[in-house]
Amino acid sequence: MTSTVLLVALVVGLVGWALLQQVADGLTESRSDTAVAEARTGFEKAQAELDAAVETQPQAQAPTLTQLVDSVTDTDSENRAYELVLEGPLGSGSGAPPIRSSAELAPGSLPTDLRAEVLDGPGVFWRYSELSLVGADASPAVVVGSQLRSPGTGDTYALFYLFSLSEQQQTLSLVRNALLLGGLAMVLMVGGVAFIVSRQVLTPVRLARRIAERYAAGSLEQRMHVSGEDDIARLSTSFNQMAASLQSQIRRLEDLSRLQQRFVSDVSHELRTPLTTVQMASEVLFDARRRFDPQTARSTELLKRELDRFEELLSNLLDLSRFDAGAAQLELADVDLARVARAAAEDPILARGGIVGRAVGADRPAVVQADIRRIDRIVRNLVANAAKYSGSDVVEIEVAQDAFAVSLAVRDFGVGLQGDENLRVFDRFWRADPARTQGGTGLGLAISREDAVLHGGTLQAWGRAGEGSEFVLTLPRVVDPARRSVAPLPVVRRVFA
Repeated sequence: MTSTVLLVALVVGLVGWALLQQVADGLTESRSDTAVAEARTGFEKAQAELDAAVETQPQAQAPTLTQLVDSVTDTDSENRAYELVLEGPLGSGSGAPPIRSSAELAPGSLPTDLRAEVLDGPGVFWRYSELSLVGADASPAVVVGSQLRSPGTGDTYALFYLFSLSEQQQTLSLVRNALLLGGLAMVLMVGGVAFIVSRQVLTPVRLARRIAERYAAGSLEQRMHVSGEDDIARLSTSFNQMAASLQSQIRRLEDLSRLQQRFVSDVSHELRTPLTTVQMASEVLFDARRRFDPQTARSTELLKRELDRFEELLSNLLDLSRFDAGAAQLELADVDLARVARAAAEDPILARGGIVGRAVGADRPAVVQADIRRIDRIVRNLVANAAKYSGSDVVEIEVAQDAFAVSLAVRDFGVGLQGDENLRVFDRFWRADPARTQGGTGLGLAISREDAVLHGGTLQAWGRAGEGSEFVLTLPRVVDPARRSVAPLPVVRRVFA
């Protein structure tokens, strides 16, 4: 609306200025033409009277011009159409020629250049000037001058007509005021129209914005009021249809997610009993494998190994179902993450892979309130992943702390992460190796992040392709359920962030 008002004000101002200039030019041009024509008639009449005085009374030529000025002087000043100024005779002596005027003019009323042209030779000349009477305000005027010659004596006179433009100035002021009032009325009217239109347009748009914000907050049951058949009504209808579609899709996905979680939970629990029985039988066979022939003994070892993997997968699925159901609980105690880092650096899985484990910043205690079983599982998963998939010769476990939080970073210098892998590694069942040639379930990091969140902390990953990757676990010093949504920031240095 402000832009519209400013633009209209600019246009009205420019148009008004152009119209005012045209009116002013028209008025002054018309008045100047009339003044020159009237003055030319006066010059011819005065010259004719001088010529007539030669035949009748040659000595009365000078008084003839004086009477012409006096006749104008005797006229009421309010009814005068012009003022007269008579100079002469010119060149009658060394001093300035005598001047007679119909009114007491202020100095400067006669333009110097016009007077010089008139004194220089015959002809009718005119200029715009100001008519300044003693004791009155100056007003614009048209000054017309010409020479008159006395045939009898040969004297020359300069006669000047001064036509006031006060009427034209009043007319111009009236037009200016009318344009100002009209322009102001136009700007106010356009501003009012713009305000009304903007209100009519913005009110439903603001309503749509508020509804969209509620949609973003999850309140998909909100609907916009639809009235009429214009574009706003169609927009409202589209909003309502979009909300209904989103609500339907979200409900379907929620039902599917609940069904999937229920299926995983039920299957995990149902498989727990038969798996325990099979596991017990496999342990009996595994303990007696030395009495079997080599082929049967090898089969017994494979059976035991795969059943262990199956039990680990089942345990992970049960943990995920507890997280989904909100039934996971913490058994809190004071845990020294520096000690955990030192133990992780000496993990046998690193030694079996010929990898050097190095603890950094673990020379002083870094105590947090945590569930030691879940913290050990997080760190063990991170170290095992670095040993299996990184291809690095060194795995670095670094600890850093401040007054509020402690961070533990597991860092390798191998293949690294690329693209959005630093985000997808925490997805359930996601694998960087789609062919699954290196084993694993794809649940370890997902469970590790859930364990970190359960403590009110974070587990984040960064990496660079061909340089390495790092996983940073950050835990608050004290687990506070009321502040669990406000996760602490990592306090350890990030090499690949």
